[in-house]
Amino acid sequence: MTSAESAVPSPAVPRRDGLLRRTLRDPVAIVCLVVLGVVIAASLAAPLLINYAPDHSNLSDTLAPLSTAHPLGGDGVGRDVLARLLYGGRTSISGGALAVLVAFAIGAPLGLIAGFYRGWFDAAANWAVNIIMAVPAIIVMLVVMAAISQDLNVAMIVLGVIMAPMVFRLIRASALAVREELYVDAARVSGLGDPRIMRRHVLPVVIAPSVIQATQVFAVAIGIQAGLAFLGLGKASQSSWGAMLNDAFTNIYNAPLLLVWPGVVMGLTILAASLLGNAVRDALGTAPPRVVRRRRAVRSDSTVASDHVPDDRLLTISGLRVAYGEKRVVDGVDLTLARGEVLGLVGESGSGKSQTAFSVLGLLPNEAEVTADQLVFDGRHLLGLDLADLNALRGRGIGYIPQEPMSNLDPCFRIGFQLVEPMRKHLGLSRAQARARAIELLARVGISDPERVFRSYPHQVSGGMAQRVLIAGAVSCDPQLLIADEPTTALDVTVQAEVLDLMRSLREERQAGMILVTHDFGVVADICDRVAVMQRGRIVETATVRRIFDEPAHDYTRMLLGSTLEGGPARGALRLPDQPLKEVTS
Repeated sequence: MTSAESAVPSPAVPRRDGLLRRTLRDPVAIVCLVVLGVVIAASLAAPLLINYAPDHSNLSDTLAPLSTAHPLGGDGVGRDVLARLLYGGRTSISGGALAVLVAFAIGAPLGLIAGFYRGWFDAAANWAVNIIMAVPAIIVMLVVMAAISQDLNVAMIVLGVIMAPMVFRLIRASALAVREELYVDAARVSGLGDPRIMRRHVLPVVIAPSVIQATQVFAVAIGIQAGLAFLGLGKASQSSWGAMLNDAFTNIYNAPLLLVWPGVVMGLTILAASLLGNAVRDALGTAPPRVVRRRRAVRSDSTVASDHVPDDRLLTISGLRVAYGEKRVVDGVDLTLARGEVLGLVGESGSGKSQTAFSVLGLLPNEAEVTADQLVFDGRHLLGLDLADLNALRGRGIGYIPQEPMSNLDPCFRIGFQLVEPMRKHLGLSRAQARARAIELLARVGISDPERVFRSYPHQVSGGMAQRVLIAGAVSCDPQLLIADEPTTALDVTVQAEVLDLMRSLREERQAGMILVTHDFGVVADICDRVAVMQRGRIVETATVRRIFDEPAHDYTRMLLGSTLEGGPARGALRLPDQPLKEVTS
């Protein structure tokens, strides 16, 4: 945050309305809610509104006209039309809801797991879904009703199973898109487990398209149920709108008005449900996610040596290799990091810096094959840890500062919530304690109005302030190691300097080791103790900062230094500790 930003009074954070309030701002949604409310309430209160049973027949009332005794007349066998309309609403609405419930109970969890984890489960689930979709739905329902029961609810359960693949594919596509977002990686780095990540970060994105899908399934279910009843299927004592249409069609020449009542009510119900789904989706404000395709996962293998690690050694990397199929992007990297030391990992884009850092964090994609002779953090072999142990280590043992602050904050949640969750999990703090600590950290990283930022959403803060928020989150659980991946790349020069000063002071306060991934030698000179230079997946030179600048041993290092000194922008101005700027740039 620049001085200009701090001088401007902080505006009040607007309170975010709840989903119901945002939905009710749409007049169409209000009308739809009224229609559905009237239909459902009238169906439930049928015994109070009408004195006739739906199957009560009086031949003298056959095709009776509208009257006080029969407000909507009588049908072809002397039953009261209003009674059948009200009781039929129970059958049709409950049947549609049952189909939706079954479809989502099967399709939603399968789609969420398949999209989030991929692998063999995804392949098996897709195979099963394709088989179900190839089956003719109507024939299956007719066979099941003939073999098991004529109850229309049985048909709706079968329909829910047959429509579950639609839900599966929608949820899977949503989960695939969200799992690629940087804020999901940030949640993993903070140590949150997969169930909590799916609940907090994936489900909010899945909800909006799921609402539309649910209304579509509901509409289709009511229509199919009406079709089955129109064909004469179902129990004779089970009134429904479809059965009313069947009777009306039989008497269409004698009493055409009989077609109007069930047709209008069924049409209004389906239309209101569909339009309400659109209104809720708009209120959620989430567009349908894009589908992200990824290659088949390859299980990684590792060999870990049991050599003695010095007590002052925080991180040991020996013989690290990362490959994607036949392409090896990291090839035999050896690095060490002492406690309280800052190591700069320098190289051009594509040299393997981030892949090396992500190997330590355990954030490489499933298709990456990672092997190492040693990958030891604080005496623990990282490649031997299962997911639960790795989640427990990340956040508390290893913190991560990313290079794109706005992409690493979940737009669905307030900043305070995203800071509080890791502390409650790793430090066991109460909500109030975690909140107080989060506000204290926001103030410590130089945010002048921490209370406002705590209540803000990510889009309500600047990029520099968002980077400070991520630094606060990275150190919130007192990690021993900080990995910063190009933390100043997306910031302007003034904010870069402030962020580097902040990182330096936090390192001095907490004595945490730090790996700084960068291509900027100006940043290296400002904060690092040692430098490791990477080229094409290998470490070509490792030395102290002063030695790298005074006597670079490798041609590639000299080339990088030359390009920085001769053609670099203002950020490339280099100043080593206790050394005038002109001595370095001369």
